[in-house]
Amino acid sequence: MHEPQSNLPGTECRMPDNDLQAVEKLHEAYRQITRELGKVIVGQRDVIEQLLIAMFARGHCLLVGVPGLAKTLMIRSVADALSLEFNRIQFTPDLMPSDITGTEVIQQDKATGERQLRFVPGPVFANIVLADEVNRTPPKTQAALLEAMQEHQVTAGGQRHKLPQPFFVLATQNPIEQEGTYPLPEAQLDRFMFSVFVDYPDEDDELEIVKRTTADLEVKVTPTLNADEITQLTRIVRRVPIADHIARYALQLARLTRHQLPESPDFVRQYVMWGAGPRASQYLVLGAKARAILQGRYYVSQDDIRYVALPVLRHRIKTNFNADAEGVSTDDIVRRLIESVPRVVEEPPHDRATRREQGPDVFRPADAGQT
Repeated sequence: MHEPQSNLPGTECRMPDNDLQAVEKLHEAYRQITRELGKVIVGQRDVIEQLLIAMFARGHCLLVGVPGLAKTLMIRSVADALSLEFNRIQFTPDLMPSDITGTEVIQQDKATGERQLRFVPGPVFANIVLADEVNRTPPKTQAALLEAMQEHQVTAGGQRHKLPQPFFVLATQNPIEQEGTYPLPEAQLDRFMFSVFVDYPDEDDELEIVKRTTADLEVKVTPTLNADEITQLTRIVRRVPIADHIARYALQLARLTRHQLPESPDFVRQYVMWGAGPRASQYLVLGAKARAILQGRYYVSQDDIRYVALPVLRHRIKTNFNADAEGVSTDDIVRRLIESVPRVVEEPPHDRATRREQGPDVFRPADAGQT
């Protein structure tokens, strides 16, 4: 497919008709997926949206929450809705790298008697891999997962084995029990596009959970997409145009987390040991593009950047002793950053009917219509 034309203010980025059809298909699929997940998962709408944003942006996701909040059920239900192969790996202190990636076994040919090594794939060979309590396994085993996340392949016996596509790692962590755990190093945390906090349900949602789980109900999730369709749709996300000033806003949010820069706010210098790297800016833009498409828009707005700022930045900022002593969290710092960075001028909202009147083959940049 063709690349979009110039993304400068006041220009239009023309895309082929099939790209626009793919956007409409992804938006409708998102609505259907959320309806299907609503049959199984009560509430947690933001968590589900952030999870799907990360997946359609081809990123991995870290879910942090106390036990019993349906994190595993949510991930399994997403796999069912997307018709993807799902494997769960329970991380324990005695888990070995080969338990994840697979191992080589000696196989004998019954006809010739010849012996040869045969690779037996491990549970990481799936479209969606749930790494449950990923911080309970030693760094050596965590590193095996890191190669799979970054390279989409595993190495065994000197041979590289490609993983099925699409490939997503969705890991969980328990923020309470820290004894006997191996905290993920910053280099591995940075590989996760999002860090999503799964909070307790509100009273009404918890009541509905109690009713559903204590009744004799069996609910099945209807598949909405398949692996080939998801692979094609994830490519569309990267072709969504973004105006320069919106991209610069994302860059500014990431850069201002670094206390070494002279333009950093005072509270960053006071509470931050080190800030987010360049990968944060990339994921801010990719996440915003995915959110725009999932909501049926053909352009990225500043609100999209602000929405994904928390899950992108919260695990990429390391606070210092001052923050720990005063109870200042990385979420507090990100929220203050969002408030302190001035908003740029946005285009007036366009409804779907207006966009169709302007032509079905036009992706409108976020600053279209400005003077």
